[in-house]
Amino acid sequence: MCLVAIAIDQHRRFPLVVASNRDEYFDRPTARLAWWAPRPGDPLVLGGRDLESGGTWMGLTAQGRLAMLTNKRDARPADPAAPSRGQIVTDWLAAREPTGSFWMRTSLSGYNGFNLIAADFKKGECFWGTGAEPPRALGRGIHGVSNGGLDAPWPKVTALKARLAVAVASAASADALAAQLFAALADRTLAADDALPRTGVALERERQLSPAFILTPDLRYGTRCSTLVIAEKIGRNLVTHMYERSFSAGGSVALLRHSMLRNWPPRYGEAETLASADPGEVSESESDQTDGVQAASKATARPRARVRSLLKPTRPRRRAKPVPGVA
Repeated sequence: MCLVAIAIDQHRRFPLVVASNRDEYFDRPTARLAWWAPRPGDPLVLGGRDLESGGTWMGLTAQGRLAMLTNKRDARPADPAAPSRGQIVTDWLAAREPTGSFWMRTSLSGYNGFNLIAADFKKGECFWGTGAEPPRALGRGIHGVSNGGLDAPWPKVTALKARLAVAVASAASADALAAQLFAALADRTLAADDALPRTGVALERERQLSPAFILTPDLRYGTRCSTLVIAEKIGRNLVTHMYERSFSAGGSVALLRHSMLRNWPPRYGEAETLASADPGEVSESESDQTDGVQAASKATARPRARVRSLLKPTRPRRRAKPVPGVA
C-alpha cells in the first residue's frame, strides 16, 4: 500500500474512516478482500492477501485490531534478503504479545523501510511507527501517509486528507461517503515538479508516482486496489463497511468487493463477550464506476448525536505539589 488517510473521531456519524490505495506490480499474485487465517490458530483477517509472501498490506480482525502498511522510500537500496513487510501487519493482527514488545521486536527484525498504522480498539489505542524510531500514539484527527513520514506534505497525501475531511463532514450516508472517497483515490493528477518529494529516485519516476492513482506507461506497475473502511453509527451500534475496488493492468475496474461488520470497532473497556464483531460475508460485484457501492450497504436508522470516542483519552500529567519550605 502506498497511500493512506485515516479520520479518527472526526464526526459523530462516522467515527472511523480509512481511504487507501495499494500500488504494486501487476504480475505479483494477490488474493482479493476475504476472511482468511495467516497461520493456524490466528484470528481471521479481513483484507486482501499477498500470495507471493503470504502477508497483507491492510487488514482487520473481528476482535478489534486494524493495521495498514506502506513502504518507506529513501535513497538507500532495499535489502532483497529482508523479510516481507506484509508479515508486520499479520503479526500485529495476531495479537501474540504486548504492544511494546511488538514494536521492539519489529524494529529489530531487519525489515526494509516501512510505515505502519496499527490500532487496537479494545484498548482504545492507535499508533504509527517506522521501525527506525519509537512508535507515536495517534490521537483524534485526520492523518495521512504515503512513502515518506506520517503527514509529510507530499501533494497526494495533502490532497487526500483534505478531500477526506470534506467528505466526512458533508456525506449524508455511508454510500455517499464511499463514492466521494473512491473518486479521491482515483485522482490521476500529476504533481508539479517543484512540489515533488526528493526520495532518491529519478525525476520522471517521481512524476509517475505522484498521483493518488498510479499507472506507469509500461502498464507493469500501478494502483492494484482501492480500499475503504467506514464505521457508521446506526442507532446505538456501529456498523462498519469494508470496500475493495480492484483494478486490471489497464487501470479499469475489475471488481468491487464488500463486507459489513456489526458492532465494530469494539469500544475500549467492553466485556470480552461484547468486544468482538460478527464477521460479515464478503460480497462481490462487477463495477466500472460506483454502482456497486449503493447496493453494498443499507442504513436503516438515523445516528444518535452522542457517540463515544474510539480512542481512550490521554490523562494530562498532574502537576507536582509544592514541597513546604522549598522555593
